[in-house]
Amino acid sequence: MSAYRSHTCGQLTAANAGETIRLSGWVHRVRDHGGVLFIDLRDHYGITQVIADSDSPAFADLEKLRAETVIRIDGRVKLRDASLINPKLPTGEIEVYATATEILGPSDDLPLPVFGDQDYPEETRLAYRFLDLRRDSLHQNIMLRSKVIRSIRNRMWDQGFTEFQTPIITASSPEGARDFLVPSRLHPGKFYALPQAPQQFKQLIMVAGFDKYFQIAPCFRDEDPRADRSPTDFYQLDLEMSFVEQEDIFATIQPVIQGLFEEFGGGRPVDANWPRIPYAESMLKYGSDKPDLRNPIEMQVVSEHFRGSGFGIFAKLLEQDGTEVRAIPAPKGGSRKFADRMNAYAQGQGLPGMGYIFWRKAEDGSTEAAGPIAKALGHEPTEAIRLQLGLAEGDAVFFVAGKPETFEAVAGRARNEIGRALELTDENQFKFAWIVDFPMYEKSDEGKIDFSHNPFSMPQGGLEALAGDPLQIKGYQYDLACNGYELISGAIRNHRPDIMFKAFELAGYGHDEVEKRFGGMVKAFRYGAPPHGGCAAGIDRIVMLLADEQNIREVIMFPMNQRAEDLMMGAPSEPTNEQMRELRLRTLPKD
Repeated sequence: MSAYRSHTCGQLTAANAGETIRLSGWVHRVRDHGGVLFIDLRDHYGITQVIADSDSPAFADLEKLRAETVIRIDGRVKLRDASLINPKLPTGEIEVYATATEILGPSDDLPLPVFGDQDYPEETRLAYRFLDLRRDSLHQNIMLRSKVIRSIRNRMWDQGFTEFQTPIITASSPEGARDFLVPSRLHPGKFYALPQAPQQFKQLIMVAGFDKYFQIAPCFRDEDPRADRSPTDFYQLDLEMSFVEQEDIFATIQPVIQGLFEEFGGGRPVDANWPRIPYAESMLKYGSDKPDLRNPIEMQVVSEHFRGSGFGIFAKLLEQDGTEVRAIPAPKGGSRKFADRMNAYAQGQGLPGMGYIFWRKAEDGSTEAAGPIAKALGHEPTEAIRLQLGLAEGDAVFFVAGKPETFEAVAGRARNEIGRALELTDENQFKFAWIVDFPMYEKSDEGKIDFSHNPFSMPQGGLEALAGDPLQIKGYQYDLACNGYELISGAIRNHRPDIMFKAFELAGYGHDEVEKRFGGMVKAFRYGAPPHGGCAAGIDRIVMLLADEQNIREVIMFPMNQRAEDLMMGAPSEPTNEQMRELRLRTLPKD
Protein backbone atom coordinates (compact mmCIF):
# COMPACT_ATOMS: atom_id res chain seq x y z
CA MET A 1 0.00 0.00 0.00
CA SER A 2 1.40 3.41 -0.99
CA ALA A 3 1.71 6.31 1.41
CA TYR A 4 -1.47 7.90 0.09
CA ARG A 5 -3.70 5.38 -1.63
CA SER A 6 -4.26 1.81 -2.64
CA HIS A 7 -7.15 2.74 -4.96
CA THR A 8 -8.61 5.84 -6.54
CA CYS A 9 -12.00 7.25 -5.57
CA GLY A 10 -13.54 5.94 -8.77
CA GLN A 11 -12.16 2.42 -8.62
CA LEU A 12 -13.82 0.39 -5.84
CA THR A 13 -16.68 -1.97 -6.70
CA ALA A 14 -18.57 -4.83 -5.06
CA ALA A 15 -15.62 -7.10 -5.89
CA ASN A 16 -13.56 -5.18 -3.30
CA ALA A 17 -15.97 -5.87 -0.41
CA GLY A 18 -14.14 -6.84 2.76
CA GLU A 19 -10.78 -5.38 1.68
CA THR A 20 -8.75 -2.93 3.75
CA ILE A 21 -7.94 0.03 1.54
CA ARG A 22 -6.52 3.56 1.56
CA LEU A 23 -7.97 6.53 -0.30
CA SER A 24 -6.87 10.16 -0.64
CA GLY A 25 -8.86 13.06 -2.01
CA TRP A 26 -10.96 16.14 -1.36
CA VAL A 27 -13.93 16.27 1.01
CA HIS A 28 -16.71 16.84 -1.49
CA ARG A 29 -19.63 16.85 0.93
CA VAL A 30 -20.26 15.97 4.58
CA ARG A 31 -23.65 14.79 5.88
CA ASP A 32 -24.25 14.24 9.61
CA HIS A 33 -27.07 11.81 10.26
CA GLY A 34 -27.15 11.94 14.05
CA GLY A 35 -23.95 10.25 15.08
CA VAL A 36 -23.21 8.74 11.66
CA LEU A 37 -21.11 10.75 9.20
CA PHE A 38 -21.36 10.30 5.45
CA ILE A 39 -18.47 11.84 3.53
CA ASP A 40 -18.23 11.98 -0.25
CA LEU A 41 -14.52 11.74 -0.99
CA ARG A 42 -13.53 12.98 -4.46
CA ASP A 43 -10.44 12.76 -6.63
CA HIS A 44 -9.77 13.09 -10.35
CA TYR A 45 -11.29 9.65 -11.00
CA GLY A 46 -14.57 9.80 -9.12
CA ILE A 47 -16.36 9.80 -5.76
CA THR A 48 -16.47 7.21 -2.98
CA GLN A 49 -18.82 7.37 -0.02
CA VAL A 50 -17.02 7.10 3.33
CA ILE A 51 -18.93 6.46 6.58
CA ALA A 52 -17.94 6.75 10.21
CA ASP A 53 -19.95 6.25 13.38
CA SER A 54 -19.09 7.09 16.96
CA ASP A 55 -17.26 3.78 17.32
CA SER A 56 -14.81 4.67 14.56
CA PRO A 57 -11.36 5.93 15.70
CA ALA A 58 -11.58 8.44 12.86
CA PHE A 59 -14.94 9.92 13.89
CA ALA A 60 -13.61 12.80 16.00
CA ASP A 61 -11.31 14.04 13.21
CA LEU A 62 -13.87 13.58 10.44
CA GLU A 63 -16.52 15.48 12.40
CA LYS A 64 -14.43 18.67 12.18
CA LEU A 65 -13.76 18.58 8.44
CA ARG A 66 -14.46 21.48 6.14
CA ALA A 67 -15.45 21.01 2.53
CA GLU A 68 -12.47 20.71 0.13
CA THR A 69 -10.01 19.66 2.83
CA VAL A 70 -7.60 17.06 1.42
CA ILE A 71 -7.51 13.91 3.56
CA ARG A 72 -6.26 10.35 3.60
CA ILE A 73 -8.67 7.63 4.69
CA ASP A 74 -7.91 4.08 5.80
CA GLY A 75 -10.88 1.76 6.00
CA ARG A 76 -12.78 -1.36 5.05
CA VAL A 77 -14.94 -1.75 1.95
CA LYS A 78 -18.56 -2.66 2.74
CA LEU A 79 -21.47 -3.50 0.46
CA ARG A 80 -24.36 -1.05 0.61
CA ASP A 81 -27.86 -2.27 1.37
CA ALA A 82 -29.71 -2.90 -1.88
CA SER A 83 -32.05 0.03 -1.21
CA LEU A 84 -29.07 2.41 -0.79
CA ILE A 85 -27.19 1.56 -4.00
CA ASN A 86 -26.46 4.65 -6.11
CA PRO A 87 -26.57 3.62 -9.80
CA LYS A 88 -25.24 7.04 -10.88
CA LEU A 89 -21.79 6.30 -9.39
CA PRO A 90 -19.37 3.58 -10.52
CA THR A 91 -18.67 3.12 -6.79
CA GLY A 92 -22.37 3.19 -5.91
CA GLU A 93 -22.54 -0.42 -4.70
CA ILE A 94 -20.05 0.09 -1.86
CA GLU A 95 -18.98 2.41 0.91
CA VAL A 96 -15.83 2.61 3.00
CA TYR A 97 -16.00 2.40 6.79
CA ALA A 98 -13.27 4.74 8.03
CA THR A 99 -10.83 3.43 10.61
CA ALA A 100 -8.18 6.15 10.40
CA THR A 101 -7.70 9.52 8.76
CA GLU A 102 -5.03 12.16 8.23
CA ILE A 103 -5.48 15.74 7.08
CA LEU A 104 -3.11 16.31 4.17
CA GLY A 105 -4.22 19.80 3.12
CA PRO A 106 -6.62 21.87 5.24
CA SER A 107 -9.03 24.25 3.52
CA ASP A 108 -10.19 27.74 4.44
CA ASP A 109 -13.82 28.80 3.97
CA LEU A 110 -14.61 28.58 0.27
CA PRO A 111 -15.18 31.73 -1.85
CA LEU A 112 -17.42 29.67 -4.14
CA PRO A 113 -19.05 26.24 -3.75
CA VAL A 114 -17.53 23.21 -5.44
CA PHE A 115 -20.38 20.80 -4.70
CA GLY A 116 -23.04 21.17 -7.37
CA ASP A 117 -22.96 23.42 -10.43
CA GLN A 118 -24.68 26.55 -9.18
CA ASP A 119 -24.36 29.75 -11.16
CA TYR A 120 -21.71 32.01 -9.67
CA PRO A 121 -20.24 35.37 -10.80
CA GLU A 122 -17.70 34.75 -13.55
CA GLU A 123 -15.20 37.18 -12.03
CA THR A 124 -15.12 35.09 -8.84
CA ARG A 125 -14.91 31.87 -10.81
CA LEU A 126 -11.91 33.14 -12.78
CA ALA A 127 -10.14 34.56 -9.73
CA TYR A 128 -10.43 31.14 -8.07
CA ARG A 129 -10.18 29.06 -11.23
CA PHE A 130 -8.34 26.26 -9.39
CA LEU A 131 -11.53 25.79 -7.32
CA ASP A 132 -13.85 26.24 -10.28
CA LEU A 133 -11.99 23.47 -12.11
CA ARG A 134 -12.90 21.05 -9.31
CA ARG A 135 -16.59 21.36 -10.26
CA ASP A 136 -17.74 18.35 -12.19
CA SER A 137 -19.07 20.00 -15.36
CA LEU A 138 -15.94 22.08 -15.91
CA HIS A 139 -13.68 19.16 -14.98
CA GLN A 140 -15.44 17.04 -17.61
CA ASN A 141 -15.10 19.80 -20.23
CA ILE A 142 -11.34 19.98 -19.71
CA MET A 143 -11.04 16.20 -19.89
CA LEU A 144 -13.09 16.24 -23.10
CA ARG A 145 -10.67 18.79 -24.53
CA SER A 146 -7.71 16.56 -23.75
CA LYS A 147 -9.38 13.55 -25.37
CA VAL A 148 -10.26 15.59 -28.47
CA ILE A 149 -6.64 16.72 -28.89
CA ARG A 150 -5.37 13.15 -28.50
CA SER A 151 -7.88 11.97 -31.10
CA ILE A 152 -6.84 14.75 -33.50
CA ARG A 153 -3.20 13.73 -33.22
CA ASN A 154 -3.99 10.08 -33.86
CA ARG A 155 -6.16 10.90 -36.88
CA MET A 156 -3.51 13.19 -38.40
CA TRP A 157 -0.71 10.65 -37.98
CA ASP A 158 -2.98 7.98 -39.48
CA GLN A 159 -3.34 10.19 -42.60
CA GLY A 160 0.42 10.43 -43.05
CA PHE A 161 1.00 13.84 -41.48
CA THR A 162 4.06 14.62 -39.36
CA GLU A 163 3.95 16.93 -36.33
CA PHE A 164 6.44 19.79 -36.20
CA GLN A 165 6.79 22.77 -33.85
CA THR A 166 7.25 26.31 -35.10
CA PRO A 167 8.69 29.36 -33.26
CA ILE A 168 6.71 31.30 -30.65
CA ILE A 169 8.92 34.39 -30.88
CA THR A 170 8.88 35.71 -34.44
CA ALA A 171 8.28 38.80 -36.60
CA SER A 172 5.10 40.82 -36.92
CA SER A 173 2.74 39.82 -39.74
CA PRO A 174 -0.46 41.39 -41.16
CA GLU A 175 -2.96 38.59 -40.53
CA GLY A 176 -6.09 40.54 -39.74
CA ALA A 177 -5.63 41.11 -35.99
CA ARG A 178 -3.31 43.02 -33.68
CA ASP A 179 -0.01 41.44 -32.72
CA PHE A 180 1.26 40.99 -29.20
CA LEU A 181 4.68 42.66 -29.36
CA VAL A 182 7.67 41.57 -27.26
CA PRO A 183 10.49 44.13 -26.74
CA SER A 184 14.02 42.89 -27.43
CA ARG A 185 16.61 43.43 -24.69
CA LEU A 186 19.51 42.66 -27.03
CA HIS A 187 18.21 44.92 -29.79
CA PRO A 188 16.80 48.06 -28.10
CA GLY A 189 13.98 49.71 -29.98
CA LYS A 190 13.09 46.52 -31.86
CA PHE A 191 10.28 44.11 -31.12
CA TYR A 192 9.43 40.49 -31.69
CA ALA A 193 5.82 39.37 -32.08
CA LEU A 194 3.93 36.37 -30.78
CA PRO A 195 2.57 34.53 -33.83
CA GLN A 196 -1.05 35.10 -34.79
CA ALA A 197 -0.67 31.74 -36.53
CA PRO A 198 2.27 29.66 -37.81
CA GLN A 199 1.35 30.83 -41.32
CA GLN A 200 4.73 31.72 -42.81
CA PHE A 201 6.57 28.93 -41.04
CA LYS A 202 4.23 26.21 -42.24
CA GLN A 203 4.57 27.46 -45.80
CA LEU A 204 8.36 27.39 -45.42
CA ILE A 205 8.05 23.81 -44.17
CA MET A 206 6.43 22.99 -47.52
CA VAL A 207 9.21 24.78 -49.40
CA ALA A 208 11.69 22.71 -47.37
CA GLY A 209 10.11 19.53 -48.71
CA PHE A 210 8.22 18.14 -45.67
CA ASP A 211 5.10 17.19 -47.62
CA LYS A 212 2.43 16.95 -44.87
CA TYR A 213 2.71 19.04 -41.69
CA PHE A 214 0.46 19.44 -38.69
CA GLN A 215 0.70 21.01 -35.25
CA ILE A 216 -1.52 21.68 -32.25
CA ALA A 217 -0.43 25.30 -32.37
CA PRO A 218 -0.81 28.12 -29.85
CA CYS A 219 -1.80 31.38 -31.54
CA PHE A 220 -1.78 34.89 -30.09
CA ARG A 221 -4.03 37.76 -31.14
CA ASP A 222 -4.79 40.99 -29.34
CA GLU A 223 -8.51 40.92 -30.09
CA ASP A 224 -11.71 42.19 -28.59
CA PRO A 225 -13.32 39.31 -26.70
CA ARG A 226 -16.51 37.51 -27.68
CA ALA A 227 -18.33 34.54 -26.17
CA ASP A 228 -16.86 32.26 -28.86
CA ARG A 229 -13.35 33.78 -28.95
CA SER A 230 -10.51 34.18 -26.48
CA PRO A 231 -9.11 37.73 -26.36
CA THR A 232 -5.45 36.70 -26.11
CA ASP A 233 -4.49 33.17 -27.09
CA PHE A 234 -6.07 30.03 -28.49
CA TYR A 235 -5.11 26.68 -29.94
CA GLN A 236 -5.68 25.38 -33.42
CA LEU A 237 -5.08 22.27 -35.46
CA ASP A 238 -2.72 23.72 -38.05
CA LEU A 239 -1.96 21.75 -41.22
CA GLU A 240 -0.35 22.24 -44.61
CA MET A 241 0.09 19.98 -47.65
CA SER A 242 2.15 20.18 -50.85
CA PHE A 243 0.97 19.52 -54.42
CA VAL A 244 -2.71 19.94 -53.58
CA GLU A 245 -5.78 21.79 -54.77
CA GLN A 246 -8.75 22.98 -52.76
CA GLU A 247 -10.67 19.69 -53.04
CA ASP A 248 -7.66 17.76 -51.72
CA ILE A 249 -7.74 19.82 -48.52
CA PHE A 250 -11.47 19.20 -48.13
CA ALA A 251 -11.07 15.45 -48.65
CA THR A 252 -8.27 15.33 -46.08
CA ILE A 253 -9.83 17.30 -43.23
CA GLN A 254 -13.46 16.15 -43.47
CA PRO A 255 -12.87 12.64 -42.04
CA VAL A 256 -10.84 14.16 -39.19
CA ILE A 257 -13.51 16.67 -38.15
CA GLN A 258 -16.46 14.41 -38.89
CA GLY A 259 -14.80 11.61 -36.93
CA LEU A 260 -14.29 13.92 -33.93
CA PHE A 261 -17.94 14.93 -33.86
CA GLU A 262 -19.09 11.33 -34.24
CA GLU A 263 -16.73 10.22 -31.47
CA PHE A 264 -17.41 13.00 -28.95
CA GLY A 265 -20.75 14.49 -30.01
CA GLY A 266 -22.80 12.52 -27.52
CA GLY A 267 -24.72 10.64 -30.19
CA ARG A 268 -26.04 13.74 -31.91
CA PRO A 269 -26.40 13.18 -35.69
CA VAL A 270 -23.48 14.43 -37.81
CA ASP A 271 -24.52 15.34 -41.35
CA ALA A 272 -21.93 13.87 -43.75
CA ASN A 273 -23.06 16.12 -46.61
CA TRP A 274 -20.86 19.22 -46.51
CA PRO A 275 -22.10 21.55 -49.27
CA ARG A 276 -19.86 24.14 -50.97
CA ILE A 277 -21.54 27.53 -50.67
CA PRO A 278 -19.99 30.57 -52.40
CA TYR A 279 -19.44 33.49 -50.05
CA ALA A 280 -21.81 35.79 -51.94
CA GLU A 281 -24.59 33.18 -51.85
CA SER A 282 -24.06 32.57 -48.13
CA MET A 283 -24.35 36.27 -47.35
CA LEU A 284 -27.48 36.57 -49.50
CA LYS A 285 -29.32 33.53 -48.14
CA TYR A 286 -28.13 33.53 -44.55
CA GLY A 287 -26.68 36.98 -43.84
CA SER A 288 -23.51 35.32 -42.60
CA ASP A 289 -20.36 33.59 -43.83
CA LYS A 290 -20.80 31.01 -41.06
CA PRO A 291 -24.44 29.99 -41.54
CA ASP A 292 -26.34 27.72 -39.19
CA LEU A 293 -27.82 25.21 -41.64
CA ARG A 294 -29.86 23.54 -38.93
CA ASN A 295 -32.21 26.45 -39.59
CA PRO A 296 -34.01 25.88 -42.95
CA ILE A 297 -34.83 29.59 -43.52
CA GLU A 298 -33.25 31.12 -46.64
CA MET A 299 -33.52 34.82 -47.39
CA GLN A 300 -34.38 36.01 -50.89
CA VAL A 301 -34.21 39.28 -52.82
CA VAL A 302 -37.71 40.65 -53.47
CA SER A 303 -36.81 44.11 -54.75
CA GLU A 304 -38.84 43.85 -57.97
CA HIS A 305 -42.09 43.54 -56.05
CA PHE A 306 -41.45 46.91 -54.38
CA ARG A 307 -39.92 48.90 -57.25
CA GLY A 308 -42.38 51.66 -58.18
CA SER A 309 -44.90 50.20 -55.73
CA GLY A 310 -47.36 51.80 -53.36
CA PHE A 311 -45.04 51.18 -50.42
CA GLY A 312 -43.17 54.45 -50.80
CA ILE A 313 -40.39 53.87 -48.26
CA PHE A 314 -38.97 50.88 -50.14
CA ALA A 315 -39.85 52.22 -53.59
CA LYS A 316 -37.89 55.43 -52.96
CA LEU A 317 -34.97 53.51 -51.40
CA LEU A 318 -34.67 51.32 -54.48
CA GLU A 319 -34.06 54.40 -56.65
CA GLN A 320 -30.57 54.55 -55.11
CA ASP A 321 -27.76 52.49 -56.61
CA GLY A 322 -26.71 49.34 -54.76
CA THR A 323 -29.87 48.98 -52.67
CA GLU A 324 -32.23 46.03 -52.42
CA VAL A 325 -35.08 44.60 -50.40
CA ARG A 326 -34.50 41.21 -48.87
CA ALA A 327 -37.14 38.90 -47.40
CA ILE A 328 -36.75 36.63 -44.36
CA PRO A 329 -39.48 33.95 -44.47
CA ALA A 330 -41.05 32.97 -41.13
CA PRO A 331 -43.05 29.74 -41.52
CA LYS A 332 -45.60 29.45 -38.68
CA GLY A 333 -44.91 33.06 -37.66
CA GLY A 334 -48.15 34.49 -39.02
CA SER A 335 -49.43 36.53 -36.09
CA ARG A 336 -49.29 40.18 -35.16
CA LYS A 337 -47.85 39.24 -31.79
CA PHE A 338 -44.86 37.52 -33.41
CA ALA A 339 -44.48 40.35 -35.94
CA ASP A 340 -44.31 42.88 -33.10
CA ARG A 341 -41.77 40.70 -31.30
CA MET A 342 -39.43 40.59 -34.30
CA ASN A 343 -39.90 44.30 -34.98
CA ALA A 344 -38.76 45.01 -31.41
CA TYR A 345 -35.85 42.61 -31.90
CA ALA A 346 -34.67 44.52 -34.98
CA GLN A 347 -34.86 47.81 -33.10
CA GLY A 348 -32.74 46.29 -30.34
CA GLN A 349 -30.16 45.40 -33.01
CA GLY A 350 -29.89 48.98 -34.24
CA LEU A 351 -32.37 48.93 -37.16
CA PRO A 352 -35.42 51.23 -37.22
CA GLY A 353 -37.51 48.06 -37.42
CA MET A 354 -38.52 45.34 -39.88
CA GLY A 355 -41.52 45.55 -42.12
CA TYR A 356 -43.65 42.42 -42.35
CA ILE A 357 -46.56 40.69 -44.02
CA PHE A 358 -48.43 37.76 -42.52
CA TRP A 359 -51.13 35.59 -44.04
CA ARG A 360 -54.33 34.61 -42.30
CA LYS A 361 -57.75 33.18 -43.13
CA ALA A 362 -60.22 35.80 -44.38
CA GLU A 363 -63.91 35.89 -43.47
CA ASP A 364 -64.79 34.28 -46.80
CA GLY A 365 -62.37 31.39 -46.12
CA SER A 366 -59.62 32.57 -48.49
CA THR A 367 -56.05 33.42 -47.52
CA GLU A 368 -55.42 37.14 -47.08
CA ALA A 369 -52.29 39.18 -46.47
CA ALA A 370 -52.20 41.44 -43.42
CA GLY A 371 -50.01 44.24 -42.11
CA PRO A 372 -49.19 47.80 -43.21
CA ILE A 373 -46.96 46.68 -46.11
CA ALA A 374 -49.69 44.39 -47.48
CA LYS A 375 -52.18 47.27 -47.46
CA ALA A 376 -49.75 49.57 -49.27
CA LEU A 377 -48.66 47.00 -51.87
CA GLY A 378 -52.01 45.54 -52.77
CA HIS A 379 -53.06 41.99 -53.56
CA GLU A 380 -51.01 41.11 -56.64
CA PRO A 381 -47.52 42.06 -55.31
CA THR A 382 -48.18 40.45 -51.92
CA GLU A 383 -49.41 37.29 -53.62
CA ALA A 384 -46.33 37.28 -55.86
CA ILE A 385 -44.11 37.54 -52.75
CA ARG A 386 -45.98 34.67 -51.09
CA LEU A 387 -45.60 32.45 -54.13
CA GLN A 388 -41.90 33.30 -54.56
CA LEU A 389 -41.18 32.37 -50.94
CA GLY A 390 -43.46 29.33 -50.86
CA LEU A 391 -45.48 30.62 -47.89
CA ALA A 392 -49.04 29.86 -46.85
CA GLU A 393 -51.72 30.75 -44.35
CA GLY A 394 -50.23 31.04 -40.87
CA ASP A 395 -46.84 32.14 -42.22
CA ALA A 396 -45.11 35.53 -42.27
CA VAL A 397 -42.25 37.32 -43.96
CA PHE A 398 -40.01 40.11 -42.66
CA PHE A 399 -38.18 42.66 -44.79
CA VAL A 400 -34.87 44.49 -44.55
CA ALA A 401 -33.83 47.10 -47.08
CA GLY A 402 -30.91 49.31 -48.05
CA LYS A 403 -27.36 48.54 -49.07
CA PRO A 404 -26.65 44.90 -48.13
CA GLU A 405 -23.50 45.72 -46.16
CA THR A 406 -25.61 47.84 -43.79
CA PHE A 407 -28.23 45.22 -42.97
CA GLU A 408 -26.84 41.76 -43.75
CA ALA A 409 -25.38 41.06 -40.30
CA VAL A 410 -28.58 42.06 -38.50
CA ALA A 411 -30.69 40.16 -41.04
CA GLY A 412 -28.58 37.06 -40.38
CA ARG A 413 -29.13 37.38 -36.64
CA ALA A 414 -32.86 37.92 -37.21
CA ARG A 415 -32.96 34.75 -39.32
CA ASN A 416 -31.38 32.84 -36.43
CA GLU A 417 -33.80 34.37 -33.92
CA ILE A 418 -36.82 33.46 -36.08
CA GLY A 419 -35.54 29.90 -36.46
CA ARG A 420 -35.14 29.52 -32.68
CA ALA A 421 -38.38 31.26 -31.73
CA LEU A 422 -40.50 29.24 -34.14
CA GLU A 423 -38.64 26.00 -33.29
CA LEU A 424 -37.56 25.54 -36.89
CA THR A 425 -33.91 24.99 -35.95
CA ASP A 426 -33.08 21.37 -35.12
CA GLU A 427 -30.55 21.98 -32.37
CA ASN A 428 -29.84 18.29 -31.76
CA GLN A 429 -27.44 17.80 -34.69
CA PHE A 430 -24.27 19.08 -36.35
CA LYS A 431 -24.46 20.52 -39.88
CA PHE A 432 -21.35 21.60 -41.77
CA ALA A 433 -20.77 23.66 -44.91
CA TRP A 434 -17.69 24.86 -46.77
CA ILE A 435 -17.89 28.57 -47.57
CA VAL A 436 -15.80 29.16 -50.70
CA ASP A 437 -14.90 31.88 -53.22
CA PHE A 438 -14.15 34.59 -50.68
CA PRO A 439 -13.29 38.00 -52.10
CA MET A 440 -9.53 38.61 -51.95
CA TYR A 441 -9.97 42.29 -51.10
CA GLU A 442 -12.39 44.62 -49.36
CA LYS A 443 -12.70 48.37 -49.05
CA SER A 444 -12.16 49.89 -45.61
CA ASP A 445 -14.28 52.69 -44.18
CA GLU A 446 -11.55 55.08 -45.34
CA GLY A 447 -11.86 53.77 -48.91
CA LYS A 448 -8.57 51.82 -48.82
CA ILE A 449 -8.26 48.45 -50.53
CA ASP A 450 -7.08 45.78 -48.10
CA PHE A 451 -7.01 42.00 -47.78
CA SER A 452 -10.34 40.59 -46.64
CA HIS A 453 -9.03 37.19 -45.57
CA ASN A 454 -5.55 35.64 -45.67
CA PRO A 455 -2.96 37.79 -47.48
CA PHE A 456 -0.96 34.72 -48.53
CA SER A 457 -3.78 33.17 -50.59
CA MET A 458 -3.62 32.43 -54.32
CA PRO A 459 -6.05 34.60 -56.33
CA GLN A 460 -8.37 32.67 -58.60
CA GLY A 461 -7.06 33.27 -62.11
CA GLY A 462 -3.49 33.93 -60.96
CA LEU A 463 -1.56 36.99 -62.14
CA GLU A 464 -4.05 37.83 -64.89
CA ALA A 465 -6.88 38.23 -62.36
CA LEU A 466 -4.91 40.91 -60.49
CA ALA A 467 -5.13 43.22 -63.50
CA GLY A 468 -8.87 43.75 -62.97
CA ASP A 469 -11.03 45.39 -60.31
CA PRO A 470 -9.60 44.26 -56.93
CA LEU A 471 -13.08 44.02 -55.40
CA GLN A 472 -14.08 41.45 -58.04
CA ILE A 473 -11.11 39.13 -57.41
CA LYS A 474 -11.85 35.91 -55.58
CA GLY A 475 -9.29 33.85 -53.73
CA TYR A 476 -8.82 30.15 -53.22
CA GLN A 477 -9.94 30.70 -49.64
CA TYR A 478 -12.41 28.67 -47.64
CA ASP A 479 -14.00 28.41 -44.22
CA LEU A 480 -15.84 25.52 -42.60
CA ALA A 481 -19.00 26.55 -40.77
CA CYS A 482 -20.81 24.38 -38.24
CA ASN A 483 -24.03 25.33 -36.46
CA GLY A 484 -23.35 29.05 -36.89
CA TYR A 485 -19.66 28.99 -35.92
CA GLU A 486 -16.51 29.19 -38.02
CA LEU A 487 -14.47 26.06 -37.23
CA ILE A 488 -11.85 26.10 -39.99
CA SER A 489 -10.22 28.73 -42.15
CA GLY A 490 -7.76 27.99 -44.93
CA ALA A 491 -6.52 28.63 -48.43
CA ILE A 492 -4.47 27.45 -51.35
CA ARG A 493 -1.32 29.54 -50.95
CA ASN A 494 0.29 32.04 -53.25
CA HIS A 495 3.65 30.34 -53.93
CA ARG A 496 4.77 32.58 -56.84
CA PRO A 497 6.83 35.71 -55.98
CA ASP A 498 5.52 37.66 -58.99
CA ILE A 499 1.89 37.03 -58.02
CA MET A 500 2.67 37.71 -54.37
CA PHE A 501 4.24 41.12 -55.06
CA LYS A 502 1.29 42.15 -57.24
CA ALA A 503 -1.28 40.96 -54.68
CA PHE A 504 0.36 42.97 -51.92
CA GLU A 505 0.76 45.98 -54.22
CA LEU A 506 -3.03 46.16 -54.67
CA ALA A 507 -3.36 46.33 -50.87
CA GLY A 508 -0.88 49.19 -50.64
CA TYR A 509 2.30 47.27 -49.80
CA GLY A 510 5.21 48.28 -52.02
CA HIS A 511 7.92 45.93 -53.29
CA ASP A 512 10.45 47.07 -50.68
CA GLU A 513 7.97 46.71 -47.81
CA VAL A 514 7.07 43.16 -48.85
CA GLU A 515 10.77 42.30 -49.03
CA LYS A 516 11.30 43.80 -45.59
CA ARG A 517 8.31 42.21 -43.83
CA PHE A 518 8.24 38.84 -45.59
CA GLY A 519 11.83 38.54 -46.77
CA GLY A 520 12.23 34.98 -45.56
CA MET A 521 9.22 33.75 -47.47
CA VAL A 522 9.98 35.73 -50.64
CA LYS A 523 13.55 34.44 -50.63
CA ALA A 524 12.36 30.85 -50.20
CA PHE A 525 9.86 31.13 -53.05
CA ARG A 526 12.69 32.08 -55.41
CA TYR A 527 14.29 28.66 -54.92
CA GLY A 528 11.50 26.35 -56.00
CA ALA A 529 8.23 26.42 -54.04
CA PRO A 530 5.65 23.68 -54.59
CA PRO A 531 1.95 24.48 -54.96
CA HIS A 532 0.59 24.06 -51.44
CA GLY A 533 -2.35 24.80 -49.19
CA GLY A 534 -3.81 24.06 -45.83
CA CYS A 535 -6.11 25.19 -43.10
CA ALA A 536 -6.46 25.63 -39.36
CA ALA A 537 -9.25 24.36 -37.12
CA GLY A 538 -10.07 26.13 -33.85
CA ILE A 539 -9.74 23.54 -31.08
CA ASP A 540 -11.35 25.70 -28.39
CA ARG A 541 -14.41 26.27 -30.57
CA ILE A 542 -14.67 22.60 -31.56
CA VAL A 543 -14.64 21.54 -27.91
CA MET A 544 -17.18 24.26 -27.08
CA LEU A 545 -19.60 22.77 -29.61
CA LEU A 546 -18.96 19.19 -28.48
CA ALA A 547 -19.48 20.17 -24.83
CA ASP A 548 -22.68 22.04 -25.78
CA GLU A 549 -21.40 25.24 -24.17
CA GLN A 550 -22.22 28.80 -25.23
CA ASN A 551 -19.07 30.40 -23.80
CA ILE A 552 -15.57 29.43 -24.90
CA ARG A 553 -14.19 30.10 -21.41
CA GLU A 554 -16.03 26.97 -20.24
CA VAL A 555 -13.62 24.75 -22.20
CA ILE A 556 -10.33 26.58 -21.54
CA MET A 557 -8.44 25.63 -18.40
CA PHE A 558 -7.18 29.10 -17.45
CA PRO A 559 -8.98 31.71 -19.58
CA MET A 560 -8.84 35.48 -19.47
CA ASN A 561 -11.94 37.49 -18.62
CA GLN A 562 -13.81 39.77 -21.02
CA ARG A 563 -11.27 42.54 -20.43
CA ALA A 564 -8.31 40.29 -21.29
CA GLU A 565 -7.26 40.02 -17.64
CA ASP A 566 -6.01 36.98 -15.76
CA LEU A 567 -7.69 37.56 -12.40
CA MET A 568 -5.98 34.57 -10.82
CA MET A 569 -2.37 35.42 -11.72
CA GLY A 570 -2.79 39.18 -11.91
CA ALA A 571 -1.95 39.74 -15.56
CA PRO A 572 -1.34 42.10 -17.18
CA SER A 573 0.89 43.60 -14.50
CA GLU A 574 3.13 46.64 -14.33
CA PRO A 575 6.83 45.94 -15.01
CA THR A 576 9.47 46.96 -12.51
CA ASN A 577 11.63 50.02 -13.13
CA GLU A 578 14.60 47.68 -13.51
CA GLN A 579 12.86 45.71 -16.27
CA MET A 580 11.95 48.89 -18.11
CA ARG A 581 15.50 50.25 -17.90
CA GLU A 582 16.91 46.95 -19.15
CA LEU A 583 14.61 47.11 -22.17
CA ARG A 584 15.19 50.85 -22.60
CA LEU A 585 11.45 51.51 -22.48
CA ARG A 586 9.19 53.89 -20.65
CA THR A 587 5.42 54.26 -20.58
CA LEU A 588 3.38 57.32 -21.42
CA PRO A 589 1.01 58.64 -18.76
CA LYS A 590 -2.62 57.55 -19.09
CA ASP A 591 -4.96 59.95 -20.90
